[in-house]
Amino acid sequence: MNVLIIENEIYLAQSIASKLSDLNHNCDITSSVKEGLRGIPYDVVLLSTNISGQDIYPVIETYKNSVVILMVSYISNDTVSKPLAAGAKDYILKPFMIEELIRKIQHFQQHERLKRQNQTYERYLTHTFNAINVHEDLDKIELPLFICSSYQKYADAFAFRYAAHHDKPIQFISLSSAKAFSDIAAIGDDSVLYITDFQNLKKSEHKAFYELIQERSCIIASTDPIDHPPFRVIEIESDNHLFDQGEILPIEEYVKYIMIHFQNRFPDTELSKKLGISRKSLWEKRKKYGIVKKK
Repeated sequence: MNVLIIENEIYLAQSIASKLSDLNHNCDITSSVKEGLRGIPYDVVLLSTNISGQDIYPVIETYKNSVVILMVSYISNDTVSKPLAAGAKDYILKPFMIEELIRKIQHFQQHERLKRQNQTYERYLTHTFNAINVHEDLDKIELPLFICSSYQKYADAFAFRYAAHHDKPIQFISLSSAKAFSDIAAIGDDSVLYITDFQNLKKSEHKAFYELIQERSCIIASTDPIDHPPFRVIEIESDNHLFDQGEILPIEEYVKYIMIHFQNRFPDTELSKKLGISRKSLWEKRKKYGIVKKK
């Protein structure tokens, strides 16, 4: 992590740099705001607010995408409130323990890492569910709710879109877990609880499960039909009936499906190799099924 320290108390700046260097962070020190605006990227900027005659706001603006922590001698609108409103992330009051400053830095470091990770997950989920249509009116859905679909991704898409639509966090639990019941009981009511693998639950456990989720904001997914559930059930069929068969497909049906959906992605040589058949056989099957390859 790259750290910029803007502080006119040289001993303090050097002490901070020494401690952070021991933790394998790279530190630059300057007592001038102007020198701190050299355009070098930093992960963290430790900015003193009592550098006489120097405007700290250009630093906050320049490093608005970094973690700017104010080092202040006293708390006031000018030293804390206004800089925080301008984009600084936090402050620490002098004199302070170096360990407390390091704790703040590590906190924001972890926060930024989780933020980037969450953005990655959101992009992935958006990409994964992009082609799946949810036809239900999410404003009229009442929980608890069962989702039955032979294709798990469809239930996943419904649950995540419901949570996003209602601006609530979502928590996931699989009933395949030995401690699923205790995990469900421990989760508060401020989030949508998404429970999968209901088909793996023993029938003798159904009653206890229904009592556990009663009046909870939860969506329960099952790949098998549910007999006499006490809550509403929505059955979702995939747009492609390959996933609604509920059984193993015949080889010919599988080959036909792969040809239709992947023939424009792979050349015939590679497609026939993946299917374990010859190119001649691929051509014959295409003719047999009346499949026209787009050019």
